[in-house]
This record gives sequence, C-alpha cells and structure tokens, in this order.
Amino acid sequence: MDAFPAYFPLAGAKIVVAGSGEGAEAKARLFDGSPARLVRVEGPEAFLAGTYAGASLVFVASADDLFVQAAVTAARAAHAPVNVVDRPSLCDFTTPAVIDRGEVVAAVGTGGASPMLATLLRNTIEARIPEGTGRIAALFRKMQDEVRETLPDLPRRRAFLRKALEGPAADAALAGNMEAAEALLRQALAQDGPQAGRLQFVAGRGPADLLTLRASRVLAAADVLVVPPDADRDVLGLARRDAERLSVDEATPERLIALVSEGLKVACLITAAPDPAALRAYAEAGLQIEVLLAAPEG
Repeated sequence: MDAFPAYFPLAGAKIVVAGSGEGAEAKARLFDGSPARLVRVEGPEAFLAGTYAGASLVFVASADDLFVQAAVTAARAAHAPVNVVDRPSLCDFTTPAVIDRGEVVAAVGTGGASPMLATLLRNTIEARIPEGTGRIAALFRKMQDEVRETLPDLPRRRAFLRKALEGPAADAALAGNMEAAEALLRQALAQDGPQAGRLQFVAGRGPADLLTLRASRVLAAADVLVVPPDADRDVLGLARRDAERLSVDEATPERLIALVSEGLKVACLITAAPDPAALRAYAEAGLQIEVLLAAPEG
C-alpha cells in the first residue's frame, strides 16, 4: 500500500478552494450537498495564511505557477493539508474518484499516477453499489448505541451485524422504508441468541484467486486467524485486519476449542495436512469443522 486512505468528517469542517477555472470548479463540486463550509478565494486573499486558518482541506487550482506557489506556501503556513490540481509533487494528499451514497462513501485512488484509471474503476464499483446503500448505514448508525448496549460482547455483536446487514431490516432501508427498517432491526435484536462458534480450515498456499467465494467470505468474517509462516500474502490480504492472529504454535487444540466454545469463528490457513491428533481432539469436543480447499487450476 503506497498511500493510506483516510476519511475526514465534513460536518462543521472548513474547506478552502483557491484559484479559478475548471479545476477549481471540479474540486468545489466534490462538496455539493455536504455539511462542510466551502470557502472560495481567487485574488491576493489566497496568499494570506489567515485565509486557511482552521481549514481541514485546501485545494489549489490555477495555471499560474506564481499563484500556486504563493497559495501553497500560505496554506502550509496555516498547517493545512494541500492538494494542487495537476501537480502531484506539490500535493500533501491526492483526491480519489468518489462514489457518494450519503452515509456510505467509497473511493478509488492511484496516488495521482492515473486519475483516469481511478475513474474507470470507480464506474465499475459504482454500478454494484445500490443508491439506497447510504440508508442502510444511516439505520445502523441510529441503532448503534442500542445494539452495543444489548450486545456488549464484541464477537456476538459482530455476528449479529453481519447477519442483519443481509436481512429484512437492511432490505427495508434499501427500499426507503426507514420506519419498517428500524422496527425490523429492533425485532431481530430482541430475538438474537448466542451464536455457535466454528472452526474452518482454508487453503493458505495461494494463489488467492483460486479460493472459492465461500473461502473468501470465511476469511473476511473470521474473529481469529491461525497463520502458518508460509501462508500466501494475497490470501492473508482477504482476512479482516482486526482479526486476532495466532501462530501455529500458539494455536493448540485446547486454545482453539476454547475460542470456538466462546462463540468465535476461527479460520486456520493450512499449507500442510492438519495434525490427525488435533482433528481427533476437535471431533471429541464436538466442534463444527469445515475444510475449504482452493479450486483446481486450469
């Protein structure tokens, strides 16, 4: 990863666009409908550090090199991060191609190397994100505290949310019926029970594109990941970043049985045949076990 993507909250934020022309207009349009306070400057005001005081983001756009240099110097004196249109070497950050679904925002960036590629990828992804996706996020934001209070245990809460995001409450929000969506989510919360833990073995040698869709989903949903030293990096990249990771030595049968008994989903990447003694221990403990192998090449 050559650049780290981050999201800046816009409620109450000051955004400054310095300069004129299509580049400046395009940057300003990014914030249409947002709760940010957009400040437009063009003349000598753009050369004053005070213009940028308290700005969360600054965009500079001009064909005049002297204007650009002076505006950038002033913005940096105010300790504001700067993006300069068509001048990647002067940028503190680059602007990605954005997919705006209200509460859901997706972005594709190339670090300024190829904005056209980012736009093409954005169009591909945008077609797969329904317009109402933001309403689903708004529903879960509104119910966030209630869900946390009802399900204080993090693994159980995650399991509930994964299921709810594919359930009738999410469907109702997607359709725009927020009153029904809230009622359905609250009903699901009241009916939720402890989830059964699971132990799943996933082929870990790679290549990642040979994994089945189900294996990919298992990695994305795992609470605990067992990682052998020779596991394929691309396969590891499919797993949740916040999943607890155990080495093979740490993943004793006793520990895995205990984790599954707590209701956690444990995914073991395998690059060799599992230990028969360990498999017997899992079977004797009554664990649900699933083995997901890679699809054959060719």
